[in-house]
Amino acid sequence: MNMDRRAFLVSSGALVVSFALGSAGAAVQEAGGGKNPLPGSLEQDPMLDAWIRIGSDGTITVFTGKAELGQGIKTALIQVAAEELVVDPARIALVTADTARTPNEQYTAGSQSMQHSGTAIMNAAAQVRGLLVNLAAAKWGVAAEQLSVQNQAVRAPDGRTIGYAELVSDGVLHVRAEASSPLRDPKARTVIGRAFPRVDIPAKVTGGAAYVQDLRLPGMVHARVVRPPSYAAKLTDVASDRVERLPGVLKVVRDGSFLAVIAEREWQAVVAMRALDAAARWEEQPTLPDPAQLFEHLQSLPVKDRIDAGDAATAVNAGGLDATFRRPYQMHASIGPSCAVAWMKDDALTVWTHSQGVYPLRDAIAELVHMPPERVRCIHVEGSGCYGHNAADDAGADAALCARALPGRPVRVQWMREQEHAWEPYGSAMATRIRAALDSDGNVARWSYEVWSSSHSTRPGPAGNLAPAWTLQQPFTPPPPKPVPLPSGDGDRNAIPGYAFRDPRVVYHFIEQMPLRCSALRSLGAYANVFSIESFIDELARAAKADPVVFRLRHLTDPRARDVVQTAAERFGWAAFERKRGRGRGFAYARYKTLAAYCAMAFEVEVERDTGRVRVVRAVAAIDSGDAVNPDGIRNQTEGGIIQSISWTLFESVAFDRTRIVSRDWASYPILRFNDLPDLVNVHVINRPGAPFLGTGEAAQGPAAAAIANAFADATGVRLREIPFTRERVKAALGV
Repeated sequence: MNMDRRAFLVSSGALVVSFALGSAGAAVQEAGGGKNPLPGSLEQDPMLDAWIRIGSDGTITVFTGKAELGQGIKTALIQVAAEELVVDPARIALVTADTARTPNEQYTAGSQSMQHSGTAIMNAAAQVRGLLVNLAAAKWGVAAEQLSVQNQAVRAPDGRTIGYAELVSDGVLHVRAEASSPLRDPKARTVIGRAFPRVDIPAKVTGGAAYVQDLRLPGMVHARVVRPPSYAAKLTDVASDRVERLPGVLKVVRDGSFLAVIAEREWQAVVAMRALDAAARWEEQPTLPDPAQLFEHLQSLPVKDRIDAGDAATAVNAGGLDATFRRPYQMHASIGPSCAVAWMKDDALTVWTHSQGVYPLRDAIAELVHMPPERVRCIHVEGSGCYGHNAADDAGADAALCARALPGRPVRVQWMREQEHAWEPYGSAMATRIRAALDSDGNVARWSYEVWSSSHSTRPGPAGNLAPAWTLQQPFTPPPPKPVPLPSGDGDRNAIPGYAFRDPRVVYHFIEQMPLRCSALRSLGAYANVFSIESFIDELARAAKADPVVFRLRHLTDPRARDVVQTAAERFGWAAFERKRGRGRGFAYARYKTLAAYCAMAFEVEVERDTGRVRVVRAVAAIDSGDAVNPDGIRNQTEGGIIQSISWTLFESVAFDRTRIVSRDWASYPILRFNDLPDLVNVHVINRPGAPFLGTGEAAQGPAAAAIANAFADATGVRLREIPFTRERVKAALGV
């Protein structure tokens, strides 16, 4: 039967999902040649029915290429769509990242989900509503301005109503988006701006199927991978005969140094993995730097310099302050080790994964297993732990390789704790140097900032960015890492200060080599850069004999920046703070990536001189993320960022020797425990209805670290410039 697309849509009785699979450039061109850019991710996928589906039964499905990572994005996107479609949020089903169903929005990263996908869905929903109203107006012969929408229907002044499902039966929503949309007046909103319960939480707190780790498919089998003991290790021999005869074992998979076992049941796979590990022989080389000389080693490596601001020849006046700050390698430390399920069936491969980029992972896996990308499907399922590029993509690659070796049955690969700790990509170690001088009025006259860092982005795209690909008999070579361009940046994210300094100079020394495997860890270089800059701002304030908050306000011209600083200070009670023995107050501010959310924090910190213990007693933050779709979600993210940053700043550092990573459990890589939590964490959301979405998830990490450092200095009179502030480091600094 020959039928064109429009005829098919008419006959189907529903608006069906379809979206452009062509290049982003083609989509932009077709949408208007780039003269009038479309809002958010509509620029890449301009068809309205790529984002909104209305079924003949009245069901509404919204599609996003972004993934729920625990940041509450599902709830916020449902709220956005419900507001503009004027429907109950409970009537909307949301489909997240799936290479067979959703738009290609690349990675869920950089606190950009609302900026990109939220903006796209808001405008798509508004335009769908406008089209439906126009259809009803034409049907009834009345002016569209006389019609209203309510409860998933268009209503006429005389009381007639027509449901959305009836209006879309001819497929009229398969149209390209416009650059402008009939967005609802923020004053008329009933959904956006309210604290709606998170849709992803119930299963997580009731023991339901919440994560990919919980996924069970019919006939599913279990695999475990024997990881090399170190980066440079090569498998020289393995006696697998006895392992193959163990109960439940279906197959031992070996391809070069890639070694895995597949069994009927999970515990059988674990037992077989341990036996296989004991039977394996590896050749290792001491390729890692001396950990005691890590920062000297990093700063001795070849670099590619990028001048982010100022002139390379700019110098700081004599007599200025000069300081160096350090941040170690740090883990994502996901509570649940990575997991994936893959199924090779009918010459097609499906992978269920908690990757933050299902489309790039699909391309990488297709290259890895030598299949056309269109025969590989990646479906996002939440993982119990995330925060950037952890081992999720590697687990997906493991599952794909095992599924290829045992076609016809779903294969689940679950990493072990020691594997996650030793093989996940870390946040890069970093060093910074700041030199600055004050003028006669106590204002910053000169500012010079340098940062040394390896890559913060080695995510898949190419198969060579997958760790299992390095171990194959015919290995894939990792592509050379490249710095991410500004304004986002990577190691130099937030390296340009957000203050009105005269002629600041900022230099990024990009280290091409990676002694330890690195990639995206939440906030990338912003954590270390804001820690460094905001610590130094306090030192300058002290030199200027100025209050730290007053000193910051003196150098801030952006009214929204001033608002968050003043709000955080007022809500903390900065001016009325009463000092107690061993306690101090600290303040910090940053605008994430210099273009996203504004965040300011004031902390009260307690220091036990005898034990070296540092504890945040009280944390108060103010955040401006623009239009606050779900204020409670913004608070959740900011509170979580504060807690995570406290853990990074006080406890976390990857340990290694000349050959291996030795941080392989929670004893050797300690994280924040319940008894180290603050007594109080207050987050104040400054809502700006109708303003652009700015993103929230990574705004808190840098300011929190600096607020701790500044409060420690206030409490002790001693400045710590190297993270983490361990008990041993604190006692040494205090001379205890």
